[in-house]
Amino acid sequence: MPRTDFNQLLEAGVHFGHLKRKWNPKMAPYIFMEKNGIHIIDLHKTVVKLDEAASALKQIAKSGRKVLFVATKKQAKDIVAEKVSTVAMPYVTERWPGGMLTNFPTIRKAVKKMATIDKLTNEGTFDNFSKREKLQIARQRAKLEKNLGSIADLTRLPAALFVIDVQKEANAVKEAKRLNIPVFAMVDTCCDPTNIDYVIPANDDASKSIAVVLDTVTAAIQEGLAERKVEKEKEASEAQKGATAAKKEARPRIQKAADAEAAAEAETEAEAVLENAAE
Repeated sequence: MPRTDFNQLLEAGVHFGHLKRKWNPKMAPYIFMEKNGIHIIDLHKTVVKLDEAASALKQIAKSGRKVLFVATKKQAKDIVAEKVSTVAMPYVTERWPGGMLTNFPTIRKAVKKMATIDKLTNEGTFDNFSKREKLQIARQRAKLEKNLGSIADLTRLPAALFVIDVQKEANAVKEAKRLNIPVFAMVDTCCDPTNIDYVIPANDDASKSIAVVLDTVTAAIQEGLAERKVEKEKEASEAQKGATAAKKEARPRIQKAADAEAAAEAETEAEAVLENAAE
């Protein structure tokens, strides 16, 4: 897996933190200096942390599990929707539904309700409803699609959460920690990194900064998915070879059994002929 490019992070402004007066002292290990009242993030540490996170996310994708991306802030939502869609991972870019993780079965029911409405439409049953009922169902479907459409394929709890702005997505982080789901996050100088398993010290307000970090993360996930596909194909090929070899080994035994059966039948027929002749 290629190492994160330091200069690329620098150009995207990943190193710009918040005002000094807004900082969280727990982010001190990741701060390089203060300039004009603004904290500057140590990009050397960002590179290391981003590489660690990317490597872990690659292994999760390779194992066939899902990573749920959470980013409801204006600067991040469109970027997340665009980039995460390319690796077929679920994401939340609208309001975080309370109990999304801790009350997951209820969320799944809402997603199934959306699928039921689609089924009614496809079967033509929807046409039998009154105009008012159609309007109510259409509005309900649009609301479900807006809030839950991006997690329609999430049939079980995700293996990890990737969060942009841990302050804004505090509820998501709390639910993940309660269920022991590891949290990956872009953490700015004003945030508390205590509950984050994989801290990526970075500017979480600038769209360019968010985009460059997501590029690295999604590339790692894509690599993990590609390796999983290769392994699956290899396993299928080996299974096919094993089946062919087993058939080849079994052929002489089958033939021997067939010959023995034929000999037994011939012997039986001969005995029958002899008995008839004796009579």
